[in-house]
This record gives sequence, structure tokens and C-alpha cells, in this order.
Amino acid sequence: MSSLFFSTLREDPVEAEVPSHILLLRGGYIRRCAPGIYSFLPLGWRVHAKIEAIVREEMDLIAQEIHLPALLPREPYELSNRWTEYGDEIFRLKDRKGNDMLLGPTHEEIFTLLVKDVCSSYRQFPLSLYQIQWKYRDEARPRAGVLRGREFLMKDSYSFDLDDEGLAASYAAHRAAYMRIFDRLGLDYVAVHAHSGAMGGSASEEFLCPSEVGEDRFVTCPKCGYASNLEAAEVPGSTTGAPMVEVPPAQVVDTPGAGTIDSVVACLETHHPRGDRPWRAGDTLKNLALMVRSPSGDETPLIVGIPGDRELDQRRLEAHLYPATFRPMSDEDFSAHPELVKGYIGPRAAGIRYLLDAMVQPGSSWVTGANQPDRHVVGLVVGRDFEPDGSVLAADVREGDPCPRCRGELRMQRGIELGHIFALGRKFAAALGLAVLDQEGKPVTVTMGSYGIGISRIVAVLAEKNHDDAGLVWPRRVAPADLHVLVAGRSDGATSEAAQRLAAECSARGLTVLLDDRPGLSAGERFGDADLLGMPTIVVCGRGVARGLVETKDRATGERSEIALDEAAGRLESLVSQRR
Repeated sequence: MSSLFFSTLREDPVEAEVPSHILLLRGGYIRRCAPGIYSFLPLGWRVHAKIEAIVREEMDLIAQEIHLPALLPREPYELSNRWTEYGDEIFRLKDRKGNDMLLGPTHEEIFTLLVKDVCSSYRQFPLSLYQIQWKYRDEARPRAGVLRGREFLMKDSYSFDLDDEGLAASYAAHRAAYMRIFDRLGLDYVAVHAHSGAMGGSASEEFLCPSEVGEDRFVTCPKCGYASNLEAAEVPGSTTGAPMVEVPPAQVVDTPGAGTIDSVVACLETHHPRGDRPWRAGDTLKNLALMVRSPSGDETPLIVGIPGDRELDQRRLEAHLYPATFRPMSDEDFSAHPELVKGYIGPRAAGIRYLLDAMVQPGSSWVTGANQPDRHVVGLVVGRDFEPDGSVLAADVREGDPCPRCRGELRMQRGIELGHIFALGRKFAAALGLAVLDQEGKPVTVTMGSYGIGISRIVAVLAEKNHDDAGLVWPRRVAPADLHVLVAGRSDGATSEAAQRLAAECSARGLTVLLDDRPGLSAGERFGDADLLGMPTIVVCGRGVARGLVETKDRATGERSEIALDEAAGRLESLVSQRR
């Protein structure tokens, strides 16, 4: 450690908020270069390399490794339309000749063109390729150190098959490989149904590590095992707007000054009581006026209908509108669209696209705006009185909502994304012309899968899930060293000699040893740094050396024991091999 390139920090860095970010900075594992951009120091890079090795070992069983450039031309992304769709999320630059370039955010296009260039016959399929490569995304809000950065190392792999059955087999092989990887890393994870978004395709799953600091929210059902991230979670429509077999014709009623859900309910209760029960917010249909902005910058109006007792979940709607973005209509926007009566918007505003939340089922009856000032419609039935232009998942999902499979109660959690797998289908192959001749000599468009794991992010996830009040507690498989050997007291004399001799003997047996031989430190400082750095086994050479003994401490459990110095190297080798 006297020659190791690192430096510990005694105080928590002001820019760090989550434990992993704090401890990786304090322990000298990473250093900030710019917002969302970090350097890995030797200890951090050792952890990184061990994670990468596990990922590579499992991927080599199902795919072939290649390496693609990070600096990429514009043209392939124009063909897939993602040069525009990515918007501000990609780093764009020009070469000296004025050609548009980008730093790769992901490599679907480049993999597709590479396979197109090399493969021409059905005999070359099925095919799976992968790389471990740096990715670049201009995150609007980088946070938590390497948990959400603008530069990150990712394993991305792609499968190429001639038919849907082949894609299903490739998808299953990658899914199983991911489970083996996360099991070997000792990570808790949940595979959740996910929204495919702009990637498209027939299937999409995220692997999430449950964590309170995670940005992803997901729901699970303890009863049947259903799991989904919030962007894709569906809640059965019977929770609101009860379907009616025989509903009287819709009627328009006066609701003066009732421009909010609460005021509508109060007005109906006073002037138009139901008779069977009080009116509730869940009987109303809330219509939200939005302006949707395409990646090219064009804006168009959109109305989204959700149950009146729900709130708009911005991230759910963003996922379904991506790559477009949206904002609430301003007073100027309402002035430009006089057909919209603010506070009294209904689902049939002339000429404006209307999307209905999936909770609102066909045949259900609602109270909603009449597109007239101070008036609402009572008994408006979906499918009888109006048809939406499409369905969307936009209303918030809540703890205790019914499971869409078994009607059990959903539980809400937060998680950190470890990996994401997509059954892409033929979207990219069709856009980029990847077709080969089948056995009958006919051209077949190849079907693809895309599979990613965030390797640099997993460094932070492991730190987040393996720490205590004193510091990091690395799992042995990814720890920078097997042993942390330190001297309790002066760093010279017999005790120091014993520590150096033991470190050398352990290294000769193939163990990696971090030896604290730094001069001028107190025993307390050495112990504090040992706990902060988090090697799985700490070996203390102290007063016991005079009696031929050293003390070992299990960093995870705190269990201590004494072992004979002349047997220590063999005992420690056995200990490490048993627990790897």
C-alpha cells in the first residue's frame, strides 16, 4: 500500500449522496473527472476486471466476442432513424472533413451491418455475437457516481436467427446466461416484464437488483410471482369505472364552476345524486391536455384520459411516447386550440388525438367533460359513445393494486437495472437490409435479439449491496484482493517482517494480498482503512507474533480467530479456496 496509487478520504464527499458513491470515492476506488464521468483507480479497476471476467466466461458459452469502434458514422443511425430519435441523448461531433459522427450509445446498427457484410447464407445462422465496449450517452441528470454515468462499460450482445423459433431459443439462452452471471456475482435480482419502447420487438425483460437508491420502480405479486417495471405494469380496469350491462343514454348536465375533479364530484353530489351511493373521483374521467414534441422539434396536441382518482405517471407516459417528449398545455396553447375548453375537456375534441389509459375498459361508464363551459357528460360509455385513438399506460400504479394475473395485491419496490434483454425481431434487419438466402434460395429477413449488461454499473451495485457503517464488504469473487494484511503498531521490526513474510508466502500460493506497509500510521488508522476498503479477510500481525500467532477477521461477519504464523499461509489458502 506504500506504493499503491490510491488515497482514502476521511470525510464523505459533498457531491456523493448514496452509500456506493460515497464509499467508492472514500476508499480510493474511483475519482470524478466531470459530471457523470469517472476514472477507475487500481483497486476499482481490479473489481471491474473481475466482474468483466465473469461476464465474459458465461458469454463465451453462447456467443463469439468481437470488438467494434466507439466512434461511429452518422449514416447507419440515419437508416434506423435513431440519429433523430436519440435527440440530445447522444454525443455528436464532426471530423475534420465535416462528416457527422457520434459516440456510440448502443450498437444495434453496427452489428447488423457487420453481419450483413459477412453472412449471405442460411448455413451461417443461428449466430450470436457480443462485445464489451464503452458507451456514451449525454444523460440530462447523471447521478450516484458510476450508477448513472455519461460514459459506461457495457456488455452488449446480439442474436441473429432465421425464424421466430430460433429467436426464442437465443433469447432463452441469453436469459439463462444472465441468471448465471448474477448468481455468480452474488446479486439479488428480479426479472421483470419491461416496456420495449423505441427498441420494439415481441419481448423485453429487465433484471433489477432491489435497492432503495434505485431509479427504476417495479411491482411484484407475492401470490403468483408476477413482476413488471412500472412503465409496463398493467392494472385491471375493474378498479375504476365499473362496467355496466345496461346504461341509460349519456346526458349533459350543468356543472357551473366545476373545473376540477373534486369540484365535479361535489357538484354532482349536490345537484345530480346517484341514489345508490355517493359520487367518487373514480367515477370521473380526467382528460389531460398535452403538447407532444417529436425529435425533429414539431409539436402536436394530445389528450390523455385517465381515471379521475389517479395521477399521471410521467415516466410511464414518457416510455410510451418515446422518442417524443411532452409538456402540459400552456394558456397560449389553449388559445391556439379553442376547441378545448380548459377544465371541461371531453374525449371527443375535434381533430385532436385522444389516448385512453388501459385501466379504462370498453363498456365502462364515466363522467367527463362535455367540451362546453360549465358542463359535463354523465354516463358516457367507452365503445358505445366514443372510441379512443389508442391505448396507453399513463395512470399511476399504487401499492395494493390488483395483480393482472391473479388479482392478488401488488407490492411496490425500487431497483437498479443490471441488464436488459429484448427480442427485437426484424426492425433493424429490415431497416438496414439484412437478408440472407434460405434453403430454397429465397431471401429471408433475419430476426434479432439485443442483450445488455452494465458492467461498470455493477461495480456500484455490488458496493451498494455490500457495505456497513465502517465501509465496503466485497464478496470474495470480486474483491480487489483475497487478503488485507496489516501491522498493528510500528511498520518496522519483527512484526513488520512477519507481515511481509506472510504476504509473500500467500502470494506464492496464488492469493492476492494487499499489504499495509505504509509508514507513520497508527493501528487505528490501519484498522479504519482495512474496514473501509473491504477485503473479505483481514489478517492482523500484532502482539501475537511474539507468540507465533496472527489474528484473522472475516470482514462480512466480524468473526475473529487466531492461527499459528507458521501455518497461516496454508490455512488462508484453504479458507480462500473454500469461499470463492
